[in-house]
This record gives sequence, C-alpha cells and structure tokens, in this order.
Amino acid sequence: MHGKSKTKLGIGVIGCGNISMTYLRNAALFGGMELRACADISADMAALRAKEYGIRALGVDALLADPDIDLVLNLTIPAAHFDISFSALSAGKHVFTEKPLATSAGDGRRLVAEAASRGLLLGSAPDTFLGAAGRRARRLMDVGAIGRAVTGTAFMMGRGMEHWHPNPQFYYQPGGGPVFDMGPYYLTMLVNLLGPVASVMAMATRGQEERLITADGPFKNTSFKVGTPTNILSLLEFRSGASVTFGASWDVFRHSNHPIELHGTEGSLRLPDPDTFGGTVSLSARGAEWKDFESDSELYGARNWPNAAPDRANYRMLGVADLVRSLSEGRRPRASGELALHVLEIMEAILASGERRGSVAVNGTVDQPPLLAEDEATSLLA
Repeated sequence: MHGKSKTKLGIGVIGCGNISMTYLRNAALFGGMELRACADISADMAALRAKEYGIRALGVDALLADPDIDLVLNLTIPAAHFDISFSALSAGKHVFTEKPLATSAGDGRRLVAEAASRGLLLGSAPDTFLGAAGRRARRLMDVGAIGRAVTGTAFMMGRGMEHWHPNPQFYYQPGGGPVFDMGPYYLTMLVNLLGPVASVMAMATRGQEERLITADGPFKNTSFKVGTPTNILSLLEFRSGASVTFGASWDVFRHSNHPIELHGTEGSLRLPDPDTFGGTVSLSARGAEWKDFESDSELYGARNWPNAAPDRANYRMLGVADLVRSLSEGRRPRASGELALHVLEIMEAILASGERRGSVAVNGTVDQPPLLAEDEATSLLA
C-alpha cells in the first residue's frame, strides 16, 4: 500500500450520482479506510460531493493517477463499469464496483483476469447478503435447518423505474432490465445460500415496446423505446441439485409473492427483500408455524435509510470494508469479483435462454463465500 497513511486504505470514488451518497455516508462506519477524492463526468457533481464529505474533487484521470488512492470505488452507470474498473486496475488500484460487474460475462472475465495478473483485489456489489438477514439465513442453512435444499422461488416484481426516476432510459437498454439491474441481489443471495448454478431455462418478453416517463424531471411525459426484456421467468438448476424459480419483471402492478423462499428435506426458509441488509427471516421446521428472526436490533440490520424517515437497512460499503480487511488477511473478499462474475454468467445465460427458449449451461463456477461471523462483522466497524 502507498499513500499518506499506512494504516488506512485511501478510497477514491468515481461516479457521484444518487447512489454515491449512501456509500459516502456509510464510509464513516468502518475502519481501515479513508475517503480521499471523488470524480465524475460532471465536474459540478464531483465538486458538490467533495464539499459535502470533505474530500477532494478530481478529474477521472487525475484520480486514477493519484498515489493517495489505493482503491477505486466505481459507482458509474453499468455501461461504464468495465472501462472504469479496467482503467483502475491498469493504474494499480484495487477496485470495488457497483453491480453488475460488467454488462457482459466476457468483460467480467477480463476484469477478474486483470486483477489476478496484477495481484490486486476486485470486489463488486451487491454486498447486501452480508447484512443481518443474509447472515441469519446463511447460519440457518449451514446448520441444516431445512435439511438438503430441494426447491424454491425468488421473485422481483414491480412497475419499473419511469414512475420515480427522472432519467430511466438506460435501465431499459442492454445491460439493464430487471435481470441485470435487480437480479444481482437475488442471485447473489441464492449463490451465497445454495452454491453455484449449473444451468438455466427461461422465457423473456417485453410488456411494452415503449415506456412513458411520469417522474418529475426534464423528460416527464416523454416516451422511449425499450431495448431489453422486462419480464423474465427462469428455472435455475444449482450444482447442489436444488432447482429454484427466479422471476424478474417490471410489468407488474401488484403481487403477493415472497422475495425468496427455500424448501428442503427438513423445512422451509423465507427471506426478505435482498436489496436491503435487514428484514425478517422466517423458518418452518417440517411444516410447523413460522418462527420469525427479526434483524432490527442486529448489526447491519437496523433501519437507517432514508435519512429523514428510515424504513429499511442500507449499509452499502460493508463489502468494501470486508475487502479492505481481506488485504491484511490474504484472502478473497466475500463480495468478490469471482462471485459477481458467476452471477453475471447466470444473468447472461437467463437472457440467452429467453431468446432461444432452451436450456443454457452456466460454464463458470465459484465457491460459496465464507459466512461473515458475528465477531468478524463487529470488527469491521471503526
């Protein structure tokens, strides 16, 4: 490590949009790191974030060349993830990127290979599986609470982005859609609990060929063309033998499907929305009444977001803290590039299967990340 502090890893943020505020705010919770600079395609946006969080505003090239930056936190739009992450690795920086790792598995493999060849660490969101609910579910699975997992369901369904996001067009183009935008949360949680996926079968459609933007902003009441499927139903075959239905849609007004349910030889497990770090995990042993495990009082499970009226747990930056710790421990970070690559391969296979209407093998594999034990979770705090 280089830079002005040998005890803290210098963090540089590229991409200063809405999601950056959560990362920047949460950085103060964790030890071993220090925010030092930010950059954005908009110099005004970078200057705003720099002023808010007491760091330097730089150009992208200047940030990548800065010796005080040890790790680049890539919070750009998905289409820019590969270019920024590859440039950062080429500049000798560790990288943690927002999801997805890249918009194609081929580019994802290039990033993983580049990091390995340079002896650098590559991590990727989502890190939500490291939250209180994800850790509880993993502990229950590891002790055999539902026996051998046999089947399950995972559903992410809603009306899409144009009703609240002022610039939603990019969500509906290749590299976006409900699978690439929200799929990483669900699929990462499933791989964390069940291990790698072997093959998928899927059907994919577009609920509408054009979408009308109703959110306030410069594009309100304008329409745009949809360039990627918005409604996908898939069957995931895990290497463990479990089979799970995964549905992702932005064409649903209302539904009553639980986010994730897993069923095994000894019972059933329900998980909350994997886009949050908390929520209630419920266990039914051999058909008994559900036993609820709340997470509001557990580490990384308390409701802390939105700021004004918190109604959910959002501890983005936890994966970065684990990556920082992994440097000193000589291990792979839990929210690793390899894990994100496998999820990217699954998502690509789902879309390919949706086009072909046949089974598609997921050729890559990955080990389940080790459980984040409670003492380790606590030790990441500042």
